[in-house]
Amino acid sequence: MVQMLSSEVRQLLHNKFVVILGDSVQRSVYKDLVLLLQKDCLLTPSQLKVKGEPSFEQDELVEGGQKSSMHNRTNYREVRQYCSGHHLVRFYFLTRVYNEYVQTVLKGLQSDKYTPDVVIINSCLWDISRYEEHYIESYRENLENLFRHLHEVVPKSCLVLWNTAMPVGKRVTAGFFPQDQQDLAPLLGCNVIEANFYSSTQAQKHGFDVLDLHFHFRREERHRQKDGVHWNQLAHRRLSQLLLAHVADAWGVELPHRDLVGKFKDGPVSGGPDQRTERQSQASRDPLTSPVTPLLPPPRNRPLLPTPTPTPAPCLPLPQFLPPLLRPIPYHPGISPQYEFCPQDTYFSSDHHFQSDQFFLNYFHSDVPSSTQTGFDFQDDFMFGPQMPRPPFPTRYYQQRAPVVHRGYRRNRRSGPYVRQKGAAPLLQQTGPSPP
Repeated sequence: MVQMLSSEVRQLLHNKFVVILGDSVQRSVYKDLVLLLQKDCLLTPSQLKVKGEPSFEQDELVEGGQKSSMHNRTNYREVRQYCSGHHLVRFYFLTRVYNEYVQTVLKGLQSDKYTPDVVIINSCLWDISRYEEHYIESYRENLENLFRHLHEVVPKSCLVLWNTAMPVGKRVTAGFFPQDQQDLAPLLGCNVIEANFYSSTQAQKHGFDVLDLHFHFRREERHRQKDGVHWNQLAHRRLSQLLLAHVADAWGVELPHRDLVGKFKDGPVSGGPDQRTERQSQASRDPLTSPVTPLLPPPRNRPLLPTPTPTPAPCLPLPQFLPPLLRPIPYHPGISPQYEFCPQDTYFSSDHHFQSDQFFLNYFHSDVPSSTQTGFDFQDDFMFGPQMPRPPFPTRYYQQRAPVVHRGYRRNRRSGPYVRQKGAAPLLQQTGPSPP
């Protein structure tokens, strides 16, 4: 996964209308996306905790929140919107996947001046913990009604993305969870997995996209908050990158070719009682865990201490090995050969063709000289002795093969996928972004 910068996110969502519907986790998704559209920095812990504030990073509270009473009941409402010259992002807080309020929201989107380009939706934790005991039947029925209604409201060009619910801890102390049901908190994780199965199946059945956040964060407990439900700023930045990568892939946008970012590493996280803090080398840390660039001290013009001058080590002469001596073939005692000894590589030329029995039959004692041999005659009791093994001397330095260096070819770098076309729509300061 490529780490997208703020400028690239603005180009990807240029003149796009993004709608996010869901609970408090999806509200943090909205906040991180709004922040990423403006600058390359992470959310603060206070920004993640607060809800219903009048303004967040130049957005506005449209309805609910601190404009009305703040509570944790199922009729809580909060509508937020961020609007710039070429970007429109809106958030609706949901406490159930489908009810009268959701119907009102979808009808409002249908009659809105702008047609949504992306709809990101999830609702699970409130559905399985705040309503009737046998939640699974009503949850499946509401999912069916939601996806059927979405087909009627959004156009075919709109990308509908269903997010599965993220993993929860064994101990849940979030505000939405009833205090009288704390004994059922350990079972909430299994219920979430079951609900994710039905929701993803229904979404795929209706032709909508599914992003399995439960799978991506199944082993990232150290980035979960102490309440067992919410997540820290590192997790939400990774979540935003997953969403944007899915959107870019759905639109056929080629992301910039940079170093891939797999999993985020440990950083200044706030962990629960069952979380551990692991230290890793600074070279292997993810860029998300490092502090923001403006917070770093300015670089120094010179080091604090003078760098010691390295003393060159004395060059030792290379060891020279003598070539192995060729030992003559020992003769049979009492017999003098009728030829003078000469090395084997000078006697036989490289293009001499040998017969198959020349190295096999003549090695042993032969009473009849072979007709294929020329140059000397054997006597009746003449026999070659076994040749002494060659001593295992190392290869000389001047005979060792030099390392092979592959010279790269010139790269034909393609232009970025976010090239602004001529005659683009002018900035809209009052009326919002232009329709796609």
